[in-house]
Formats: sequence, structure tokens, C-alpha cells
Amino acid sequence: MVLFLTLLVAGIALIAIGAGVDGMLYLTSAGVLVLIADLLYLAARSVWRSPRRPAR
Repeated sequence: MVLFLTLLVAGIALIAIGAGVDGMLYLTSAGVLVLIADLLYLAARSVWRSPRRPAR
């Protein structure tokens, strides 16, 4: 969970800096890529940890 939150904060910070400073579009795109990677990590983690027990 710490990795998820760290990547989330880093992605938001990159997007904010890239949007705020003129000519820093590459930071915005890097922030978006970090957020997408973060969401993929969260999805993969939830799939791997889901219990596969039958209902009673």
C-alpha cells in the first residue's frame, strides 16, 4: 500500500508541476504514465489477493 500511495503522490506532483510550468508537457505526460502504472499495479494486486473460495 505504501508503494501505491507513493506512486499516486508522485504522479499528481508531476502533473501539477507539468501543468503549472510553461513548456513542461513531458512532465505532465510522465505523471499520467505514472498514474496509469499505479492503477495497473492496484488492479494486479487486487486480482492476486482475491480469495478463490467457493460460497457456502
